[in-house]
Amino acid sequence: MPEFVPLAERIVDAILDSDPALASSAGDHRYDDRLPDHSSGAVAARVTMLKDAADALAGVDPEALGPQDQVDHAILSAVVERGVFELTDVRQHEWNPLSHNPGPLLHALMSRPFAPLEERLAGLGGRLAAIPDALATARAVLRDVPRLHAEVAVAQFAGAAALVRDELPGLLAEAPGLRPAVEPAAAAALDAFGEFDGWLRARLESGEPGRDPRLGRPLWEARLWHTLDTELPAAEVLARARRNLDDAGARLREAAAELVGGPATDDTVRRALGELAAQHPDDATIVDLAKVTMAEASEFVREHGLMTLVDDPCVIEEMPEFARGVAVAYCDPPGPLETADVPTFYCIAPAPADWPPERVESFYREYNDHMLRNLTVHEAMPGHFLQLAHSRRFRAATRVRALGFSGPFVEGWAVYAEELMAGLGFGGLPVRLQQLKMQLRMSLNAIIDQLVHCDGLPEAEAMDLMTTRGFQEEGEAAGKWKRALLTSTQLSTYFVGYTEVAAIAAARPFGATPKAWHDAMLAHGSPPPRHLAFLLGV
Repeated sequence: MPEFVPLAERIVDAILDSDPALASSAGDHRYDDRLPDHSSGAVAARVTMLKDAADALAGVDPEALGPQDQVDHAILSAVVERGVFELTDVRQHEWNPLSHNPGPLLHALMSRPFAPLEERLAGLGGRLAAIPDALATARAVLRDVPRLHAEVAVAQFAGAAALVRDELPGLLAEAPGLRPAVEPAAAAALDAFGEFDGWLRARLESGEPGRDPRLGRPLWEARLWHTLDTELPAAEVLARARRNLDDAGARLREAAAELVGGPATDDTVRRALGELAAQHPDDATIVDLAKVTMAEASEFVREHGLMTLVDDPCVIEEMPEFARGVAVAYCDPPGPLETADVPTFYCIAPAPADWPPERVESFYREYNDHMLRNLTVHEAMPGHFLQLAHSRRFRAATRVRALGFSGPFVEGWAVYAEELMAGLGFGGLPVRLQQLKMQLRMSLNAIIDQLVHCDGLPEAEAMDLMTTRGFQEEGEAAGKWKRALLTSTQLSTYFVGYTEVAAIAAARPFGATPKAWHDAMLAHGSPPPRHLAFLLGV
């Protein structure tokens, strides 16, 4: 029987070598001059490597391992099995142009000072030089692109080109010695971006709808199983989400009546949410307001002793254009393998520039002052920023958990953090109403994710469900409809992860303080909740 730790380390290295994007996000900079290779030969080689890894891991007896290695064995097995599934069954690289967007890999080298500028620009030069071939490969392998994905890709690739055109010259001014190597690569990359933009637009102008982005039940349920890493079947996820929708709706009606008076009805909810929505930021003020709410949330966590804080830097800024079109906000942390002292980015997207004024107003009514406080809890404090900062401090005999990022745990913790903070009074009753509304949204995320991909839920019915049962503004509902089509199964991670993380939090042993238990929950990286429960003995 092979020894697990050296085997796991060899597999981790093979995975990182085969996927420069994963390596960069994990904080391993050995491949910073490369882009992912989506050619048929490279994909086939990666599938072979992953299958060989799965076979080798199957030869290890996990019962002979200690608890941490048992968990790492299970996580690494899931990582390689999901990798094979994604490349051979889902095959997004063959129909989703967003899979080929080099923008995040360029931005990572330009924005995060993990090394001297000259070193980062050398890597950037390599990635820029690889863009023409990478986009030629994209044109060769992409078939039957869904219209929505092409539309979002046009905007994201334009944002990636803007990084090169608008931000690179300032960096080269600080390191002029690299101009001879980097400028020609940048010029060729911009030409390639222009060619790819024309290729995408020609498909849009042809009027061809492309493939249906809905995966269908068999493929969606298989992907859900890999995404959640839980034995919970899809039908049970849907049933639980519907029950939570009813329960959270009843609590929201009661809270609305408490805020504005009157009976606990949907009309009272609309009146209460309407009053709160009137207090909202705009494009010019939303980022500054997020900074204020970050300070408020950090002080609240400190005063209530909820968990150990960190002194890691967090930069709050407008979302780069290459990343827009999917979510309104995200947290972009340093990878678990990062050794430099670099910041986390909490990014917020303003309303899209091509939206009419009434939809922009709807967007900011949704992301009003009180909802933004709840959003900051989720994305930053004590949600993603704090949880991922603790996760980076985890060390084990292998680097497996640097790769085995569990979406259900990460999103589940963030939603649990919202409920925890609102329940303790953060932001008062207005934030509690917004958090209950987010409970509705979380439940609807899981419902719509499944119904869209498995049952052909029409857009009009989805919009009605979100705006009536979920009390969402039209702009938010329209964005969520797009996101359901763009990110199959990801929307289910919030609800399933929340239920599993909240159950672990509720199992706090007698005598353990909330702070001690929360710190224990955060002390094992970002594993799937079932593995965290095993490690904590609950």
